[in-house]
Amino acid sequence: MAGDEGNIRRRAVDVLGRVYEYFLTRFASAEGKNGGQFYTPSCVVRCLVEMLGPYKGRVYDPCCGSGGMFVQSEKFVEAHGGKIGDISIYGQESNATTRRLAIMNLAIRGIEADFGTEHADSFRRDLHPDLRADYVLANPPFNDSDWYRKDDDVRWRFGVPPKGNANFAWVQHFIHHLSHQGMVGFVLANGSMSSNQSGEGDIRRALIEADLVDCMVALPGQLFYSAQIPVCLWFLAKNKGADAKRGFRDRRRQTLFIDARKLGTLIDRVHRELTDTDLQKISGTYHAWRDDLLPSPAGRGAGGEGAMYQDIPGFCKSATTAEIAAHGYVLTPGRYVGAEEIEDDGELFEEKMARLVAELQAQFAESLRLEEAIKANLKGLGYALI
Repeated sequence: MAGDEGNIRRRAVDVLGRVYEYFLTRFASAEGKNGGQFYTPSCVVRCLVEMLGPYKGRVYDPCCGSGGMFVQSEKFVEAHGGKIGDISIYGQESNATTRRLAIMNLAIRGIEADFGTEHADSFRRDLHPDLRADYVLANPPFNDSDWYRKDDDVRWRFGVPPKGNANFAWVQHFIHHLSHQGMVGFVLANGSMSSNQSGEGDIRRALIEADLVDCMVALPGQLFYSAQIPVCLWFLAKNKGADAKRGFRDRRRQTLFIDARKLGTLIDRVHRELTDTDLQKISGTYHAWRDDLLPSPAGRGAGGEGAMYQDIPGFCKSATTAEIAAHGYVLTPGRYVGAEEIEDDGELFEEKMARLVAELQAQFAESLRLEEAIKANLKGLGYALI
């Protein structure tokens, strides 16, 4: 009976959590741009979590919104045979109301977290200054021009970010809080992959030359309630070398590019979602590239045990640091994956051209016939064309 009561309680908590998430989604949709400050679409969060695979350790989000990153991380751990408590959660949020939403979101699921003593700006007052996280998951404000900068900040190891855009301030904040083996996945506007304004290109180059950039994913549009601008996923790793304990192969001086812009399904006229199949394709490709050929922990990766990675024109490409340098340190996946291969139908070019020209000639003839028929009908009605 005790076991049955425990199962009933877990189901009740899960239902309550789903209801809470549903209303967060609806509210974000109704709020439009303003809704983005506390809600990241669950399919985007799932993509980040499935790729990073936070099984155990410290998970950190310094702009945590309503806490969706943490909820999905716990769901991931439980789905792969772990339990709540295998990960330690640390968050920070500058908006007091949004912070309360996050606390409630985790509390109704029985998830413990350290959100600091109060709401606070991560740049102005870091509530977890000594934290070195195993995983950082975040969706920071895009292209934020209203942020606090201290020029001699210890976090600016790769260059002082511009006052007019906090994108690379967030990136360096994430890196500052990573452990020696830490990994980070976050969302940014597409401009972060190629911008050279105000020193951003120099910072991006420094990150690439430091061999921190693990994977870049271009996402389809219309995923977010808060912005229609195209966005991408960045994945950084402190150590890209072989790691038998984590089942990682040596990927030093290499970066995986995935162009997922053609994926996703419209759920209404203005919003798109990544399906389970889409998420499996993206995360499976990453794990086939990153993981060793040995069976991965808890069956991680869509490719199955021993899945081999291979470049797919138009979708994914493993590029060296030298190749990225040749492209001016631009990280846009479309520059590397190339065009999708068109299946060869086996028909000789000369034969195909002759057939297509004959079809076009027949269509022109049919067009003339229909034109004459229409003219004749109009003339019969007393509306002859001159």
